[in-house]
Amino acid sequence: MALTLRSHLVTAVCCAATLLAAGTAPAVASPVGSSPAEQLRRDTAAILDLGVSGVQARVIGGDGRQSVATSGTADLRTGRPVSADSYFRMASTSKTMVATVVLQLEAEGRPSLDDTVDHWLPGLVDGNGNDGRRISLRHLLQHTSGIRDAMPGYTTPEEYYQQRYTVYEPEQLIDLAMGQAPEEFPPGEGWAYSNTGYVLLDMVVRKATGRPAHREIEKRILRPLGLHRTTWMGTSPTLPRPHARAYQYYGPGSRVDVTEQIPVDHENLSWVTTTRDENRFFRALLDGRLLPARQLAEMKKTVPVDAGAEEMWPGGRYGLGLVERPLACGGSYWGHEGGDGGYITLNGVTDDGRRSVVVSMSEARGDTLEHILEQENAAGDLIENALCAGGPRNA
Repeated sequence: MALTLRSHLVTAVCCAATLLAAGTAPAVASPVGSSPAEQLRRDTAAILDLGVSGVQARVIGGDGRQSVATSGTADLRTGRPVSADSYFRMASTSKTMVATVVLQLEAEGRPSLDDTVDHWLPGLVDGNGNDGRRISLRHLLQHTSGIRDAMPGYTTPEEYYQQRYTVYEPEQLIDLAMGQAPEEFPPGEGWAYSNTGYVLLDMVVRKATGRPAHREIEKRILRPLGLHRTTWMGTSPTLPRPHARAYQYYGPGSRVDVTEQIPVDHENLSWVTTTRDENRFFRALLDGRLLPARQLAEMKKTVPVDAGAEEMWPGGRYGLGLVERPLACGGSYWGHEGGDGGYITLNGVTDDGRRSVVVSMSEARGDTLEHILEQENAAGDLIENALCAGGPRNA
């Protein structure tokens, strides 16, 4: 069965892959000697060849012109091709939006990055060695707080069907984390990815502004930038149309449509977007349209990640809701990938915000570490090739 399905997907890349190029600028030499548009199509095809059902990618060059490639199918039942402008779940990429709002508020004098969690949320982070008096907002933003990532999740098809419509309130998620001892390092002296930390940041934003974080994101980021196709879905289990169906691969003979579900942290992870909007957000952030220079500099102060993240992001370092990764052609790029409910998205923008790329995949091959790394590396190659298309970067 797996071989038959894989053959179907390989055929789909030949028949359904499309390439759209905006504008008529002359091609720039790519790292492999072909045009950036041709390279982008090859890179989406390479991801599809791993067995991923559908891929869409968009590159915006320094002149603002765009290249878009799609490969595969948006629906394994019908063979419907992937749309070049379809919605997908933003997942953890939304952490960069949350961090941007916190830094905007910091620029306005409320709150300070050095404020403790306990200052804003008295008594909430407490018990089993957790102590909100020792944890700052900077620690939460940078995943150096030591608070455990205690998010519920599903690891089997049965768990998905049982849990996909379960709604957790933020306080419930914090209680789950407080039921566990913190990581084995003092706050600020180690690194461990913690979704729980961003649940707390959402609560701080609400306390500081009197409005939920998603309303502040709409007011401060989406409306000013005209990101009309980035939407907070709340507890809705569906996505706007058009969208590709999302699949989770559990191993041979076990591919599950996981499109419909309520994200565990619906306050933070219920965002949907498009490759066009996500590109525009990261470009605006890095070229200084969203943050004053001092706050953007704070966001870009990075620390080393742990061994598990290093395997996913070789040479990567974490700032405040922003990941820095090296480029083979020199220098580095910024972004924040996201993965939830079958949608896996990687992105990158050059330091000056002039060249950017987003690739979104509508299937997560998460059954083995080998498959996870294959998918991650293939998407990472697409990012590298797109950002290096203009030639060497200054370190």
